[in-house]
Amino acid sequence: MGRGLPLADYLALKGKELGTSDWILVDQARIDQFAETTGDHQFIHVNPELAKQTPFGTTIAHGYLTLSLLSAMAYGVLPGIEGTKMGVNYGLNSVRFLAPVKSGKRVRGHFAMKDVSERSPGVVQTTVEVKVEIEGEDKPALAAEWVTLAYV
Repeated sequence: MGRGLPLADYLALKGKELGTSDWILVDQARIDQFAETTGDHQFIHVNPELAKQTPFGTTIAHGYLTLSLLSAMAYGVLPGIEGTKMGVNYGLNSVRFLAPVKSGKRVRGHFAMKDVSERSPGVVQTTVEVKVEIEGEDKPALAAEWVTLAYV
């Protein structure tokens, strides 16, 4: 860590679009790994034969799998703050799962700086709006407000 924008420049990003991530493939192997890690083996995620009988016609990613990809999406898009010692997730103000991500689809995140402030000396709180787009689909997979803290 430690590289990034001077604090004043970072604070000036409030209300600005930050960019769009690269695409990430959500294939059945990734879905199965997530199911194994979390213990969530619901058929809609891991059983292609049974999932064919649902309105989706195939398996879909766990909503929390899509949400967990935010960090990977953010690495190439979100700027850091010069001199940052560490950053941590603080939570989510909101998250809505708007459309299922079907196995084999690609997703990417669109990020905007909703709010940023020094909550105390050396601690910067950032609220980022993110929408996760599904390639070839009109409706996003999810929309969230993601809150992080940077210790500078």
